Amino acid sequence: MDSTRLLSLLLIFCCVSAVNATGKGRGFIGYPEDSGLVVVHQTTVDILKSNLTTVFIPIMYIIVFVIGLPANGMAIWVFLVRTKKKHPSSIYMVNLALADLLFVIWTPLKIAYHFNGNDWTYGEPLCKVLVGFFYGNMYCSVLFIACLSVQRYWVVAHPLSQQRKNNKVAVGVCVAIWAFVWLTTTPLYLYDHTVRLKDPNITTCHDVNVIKDIQNPFPSVQLPYYYFIFMGMVVFLVPCVIIVVAYVLLLRALGHNMDDSAAGKNRHRAVVLIVTVLMTFLVCFIPSNIMLVVHYSLLKDGVINNGYGFYISTLCLASLNSCFDPFIYYFVSEDFRDHVKNTLLCRSSRTVERMRVSFSSMKYSRKSKSYVSDSGNTQSSSC
Repeated sequence: MDSTRLLSLLLIFCCVSAVNATGKGRGFIGYPEDSGLVVVHQTTVDILKSNLTTVFIPIMYIIVFVIGLPANGMAIWVFLVRTKKKHPSSIYMVNLALADLLFVIWTPLKIAYHFNGNDWTYGEPLCKVLVGFFYGNMYCSVLFIACLSVQRYWVVAHPLSQQRKNNKVAVGVCVAIWAFVWLTTTPLYLYDHTVRLKDPNITTCHDVNVIKDIQNPFPSVQLPYYYFIFMGMVVFLVPCVIIVVAYVLLLRALGHNMDDSAAGKNRHRAVVLIVTVLMTFLVCFIPSNIMLVVHYSLLKDGVINNGYGFYISTLCLASLNSCFDPFIYYFVSEDFRDHVKNTLLCRSSRTVERMRVSFSSMKYSRKSKSYVSDSGNTQSSSC
């Protein structure tokens, strides 16, 4: 509940900041001069100098870096090193963690950019890389979460099916997702994202769109418009539908086995997982993808007052998925929970295996809530 309240406050802060920063005038649209510099509206100048872009947004990226780097790094290490028996869910999760990690390692550049007054000093190529990894992470996360949702349903609904343990299918799906995302992020490298402004004297990265002809703005934003319309309507919306259908079928499958106490526990865990995924989408993916479509739809018509402050706030919140995804691993995989606990307690894999064998040879006493060996010796089941 505390995390939900915190996220609600963050959303409210973003909305208030966006309203205060947007004002009247054209959004982040620049018009080139003969000198090569770009002139922007005073509203754009105010937002670029506001606390929203120079304080709040970089602080959010610091949180993403501080939490996302160790959490996803540990997840990859647990899945690759500590988990001996690989299964499709772990394959999807390690790829999801890798996608998050590949984005998180670039966030220091984003932090420095905003703290430096939204002045990009690292050149056009690095700006393209940062933008590419940002959107690549977003759509990779959506697709891998969809795969996890389908896999979770299939394991519960078809527990005796051999297909649920087919790692080759999972590996093939992951390779296809990486290839697809790599291919679909290619258009982001085909046009410039950095813009040198006249006032303030800064270079922005993926913030200002240059409109060469004010009477006909569409050709100037044609490529990003078609790109984000396609990604929002296909790469985001279709996996969303798949996730909703998978979880509805999952709850229905668990509902048929409510007499079983184990099924009741699985149902509770599934509900928590669904809430976690739902929170991730409500905070990270749904607002950002809606605003991407709205933003570029308005840009192509040169519409006045396009709410850019709220738009960049939703993109900032989209990066929080790198912090939420480890909670998805926690609720999906029991092995992940155990391995993380043992890793934090500095237990080696050999020690854990000896403990498992030792406990399996003992009888559990409900009265003492401990394991009792045949000789009468008692050992606690707590770690």
